[in-house]
Amino acid sequence: MSSINVLEAAAALPAAWSSSSLGEVGTACVKVLRMDGSPVPEETHKAVEILLVLDGRMELLVEGVEVPVEAGEMYRVPAGARHAVGPGSHGTLVIVEEPTA
Repeated sequence: MSSINVLEAAAALPAAWSSSSLGEVGTACVKVLRMDGSPVPEETHKAVEILLVLDGRMELLVEGVEVPVEAGEMYRVPAGARHAVGPGSHGTLVIVEEPTA
């Protein structure tokens, strides 16, 4: 096992909003991506998503409610919840996807 510099992994991605898997913890997948200020349309997932903003800020919209997530903060999106990322979101985001049983 070796250490991973998450910020370097995000900077090496070919494009914003394209994620890269950093590894797995049990059944959960840990990914990193760069936010570039552009929005992401509403989506839902069968898995719980934990969104951790390492740097920058994410303008999250969950079930129609605005949820700003600052650097150093995380938000847990329940499985099946409608969510989108608003314009102006920027920085490095770590996503932990935890499939439901």
